[in-house]
Amino acid sequence: MARGTLRIFLGAAPGAGTTYSALREARRLLGEGGDVAIGIAATHGRQETQQLLDGLDAVPPRLVKDPGGVQVPELDVEALLDRQPDMAVVDDYAHLNAPGSRNERRWQDIEELLAAGIDVLSTLNVQQLASLTDAVAAITDGPRQAKIPDEVVRKADHIELVDISPVLLRQRVADGRIVPDARVDAALANEYRLGNLFALREIALIWLADRVDEGLAEYRESQGITATWPARERVVVGLTGGPGDEVLVRRAARILSRVNGGELLAVHVRGTGSRTEASGQALDVQRRLVLDLGGTCHTVSGDDPAQSLLEFARSVNATQIVIGASPGRFWSRVLGMGAASRIVRESGDIDVHLVSHPPARRGLPRTAPAPLSRARTTAGYLLAVVLPVLATAVLSLSPDLNLATQALVHLTGVLAVAFIGGLWPAVLAAVLGSLLLNYFETDPVGTFSISDPQNVFALLVFLGAAVAVSLVVGLSERRAREAVRARAEAATLADLARDALLADDTVAGFLDKVRETFQVQAAGLYTRSGDRQAAWELQAFSGNAAPPSPDAATAMTDSVELADPRSALVLSGRTLTAGDRLLLTAHGAHLLLLRQHHALQRTLRSTTKLAEGNSVRTAILRAVSHDLRTPLAGIKLAVTALLRQGRRLPEEVQAEMLATIESYTERLDALISNLLDMSRISSGSAAPHAAPVTWRDAIEDALRGIPTEHIRIELAANMPAVDADLGMLERVIANIVENALKYAPGSDIAIVGVSGVANAADDGGTPFGELRIVDHGRGVPAAAVVEMFQPFQRLDDAPEGLGIGLGLAVAKGFTEAMGGQLAPEPTPGGGLTMVIRLPLSTGHSVPNLRREAGTSAP
Repeated sequence: MARGTLRIFLGAAPGAGTTYSALREARRLLGEGGDVAIGIAATHGRQETQQLLDGLDAVPPRLVKDPGGVQVPELDVEALLDRQPDMAVVDDYAHLNAPGSRNERRWQDIEELLAAGIDVLSTLNVQQLASLTDAVAAITDGPRQAKIPDEVVRKADHIELVDISPVLLRQRVADGRIVPDARVDAALANEYRLGNLFALREIALIWLADRVDEGLAEYRESQGITATWPARERVVVGLTGGPGDEVLVRRAARILSRVNGGELLAVHVRGTGSRTEASGQALDVQRRLVLDLGGTCHTVSGDDPAQSLLEFARSVNATQIVIGASPGRFWSRVLGMGAASRIVRESGDIDVHLVSHPPARRGLPRTAPAPLSRARTTAGYLLAVVLPVLATAVLSLSPDLNLATQALVHLTGVLAVAFIGGLWPAVLAAVLGSLLLNYFETDPVGTFSISDPQNVFALLVFLGAAVAVSLVVGLSERRAREAVRARAEAATLADLARDALLADDTVAGFLDKVRETFQVQAAGLYTRSGDRQAAWELQAFSGNAAPPSPDAATAMTDSVELADPRSALVLSGRTLTAGDRLLLTAHGAHLLLLRQHHALQRTLRSTTKLAEGNSVRTAILRAVSHDLRTPLAGIKLAVTALLRQGRRLPEEVQAEMLATIESYTERLDALISNLLDMSRISSGSAAPHAAPVTWRDAIEDALRGIPTEHIRIELAANMPAVDADLGMLERVIANIVENALKYAPGSDIAIVGVSGVANAADDGGTPFGELRIVDHGRGVPAAAVVEMFQPFQRLDDAPEGLGIGLGLAVAKGFTEAMGGQLAPEPTPGGGLTMVIRLPLSTGHSVPNLRREAGTSAP
């Protein structure tokens, strides 16, 4: 069965019209004869959106009870799979499903529909993308919404931006078409400010442009296109680690400042072709500068720096290259002899900027011996032929010179050829020189015969000396090449070690670095679970397509088995040299260490969580054995007395015993509730269902059963609703009030609502609603504030009937689970004020939750 296609309508802000666009597209497909079904669509009470639903077949949603007992509609995946339409409309791609649903997230529900061959139309707001959550919250001062990983959204077949002018969107808000009339002024002054909308629109456009650019890169790679397509301005800067490279970075940044949406990429080439030894400290400084200017840093490996730089520029579709040249040193200071002219000559349609910068007075990088290039070897062979002939012609002008002098002249030529072309050109020059000396200078002249034995000895000494010098030069050249390669490999491995210490790399991120370093099309990690006969399984890969398995390697594929024989690192796109394979083996060893590190981290987290759970369970058992024994004993004693002597006891004594039983029962109920709540929090199962809640509704239910003669409620009439789980919020308020009554006996307790918006600096400026519970007791010392929220902690460890020290721990756990904060403050004049902060609701109506859901706590 063919997989269905996913089309996402992306909006810059709520109310941009994503649901409207999806329903309009559904009606168009229905008009063309398609089978369309509505899985779930939120109209938010907008009439024009509701009208689009008329005439469309809708699959009724499932009703799931949240922890507060409220029935919420969720997508009925099974019904849609049974219905099997051609196209399904499923609103809100990032939605978090209620506990007990088929999947945790709605996008996972959609994946099931796609796997069944059903096409899906869905919606998404840019605020819901995980990579943009913090940026959007900082701009809008709005609450964080449900997040969805960017890589999940990238898998969509089509992403369409639903664009609307910020001025028009504000007009829609002002007309009451987005938010209720009571919230219009607040919305226009906060999340729908004109500046916010312009910023959100730009973020959405840039994010979508990046996805388009990724698609362009995939197409170019799949079609083998290497020519530059100037779809976006990209400037590549060649870094060497030498002095003055900061000038190149700043020049590239100035070039990009003239355009919008450009990219700055700094690349350092490591390999045997590098004539200049890079300074690691200087490179670190230059990389930090690149990052500060909004660019990215890259390192590639290659024997030919000029070619490697050009290949990298073409792989990223660069439009310009910036490289540096120092007066008097030209490109010997940057990429090697002749690299500048090669880059300019072979750059094609990529613009090349040569930036002159003065050489540093001190701290110059040391120059390593330059390895022989093909051009030098070719020149050496030419000189091996030309110099002996030229020397013979010159020496023929002075026939009185003896054989020793002539041999020294030829030996000088051999030395010149050795220094230029290396071993084999020098050997050729030595052999040719000896033959010319034999033919033209030794008797009998004009033949290769030698009559004088001394001449034979002289020629043999000449030939031996020339070959020895050639061997020394060649050996020095090989050692120089090995030293440069070893230095480059050591620097690359040092970068790997540094990244492992400074960043928590993922396997996928590490494979991205491997693919970039070796300039290949794809890199993948394969493992097999059994012996060597088991099939390879792909664990992760980087690139547009996974490389073939190690058993199916092609001519353009290289693989190395790691220290663990059940793992292999595979590259495809080019054949590696022997030196590159050694470096790839080192990368593979680092990859194994990275996977082991991740496994240890998972084990540590699991062990830590288990230890915390054991600690909580131990404390719970201790509390059950100690703090619950007293009320149970009191209840048992009172019940026994009533059963045995009930008729003989006076009525007032019976009433007192019944009151004692009731008091102890209520105490047991509160203790057990807190124990269960703490157990849920410690196990991570306290999942709230956020909905618009008013403070007044929560307070009324929280105070039920609590003596209120010393409690004063001060709430403004227009208090905005907050996003919270009603049952959890009731428990939070009840625990804090009970704690204040216990530790501030006789003090008046004031519950004060703050009608304004509190900006929490540590949460990106998110707008919060505040509720303050104020007492005038003796307060809490500053040193004991942190311990106050720990489980099983009581003020001064008071044992007599004041609970087991879980009230504030539960209150803090529930508040944070709802995305809020619980913070203590000293009350002016003495006492303690507990401040509950919860995100302001973005909902459009506040239902009477007490009538719909009842008042049961979670």
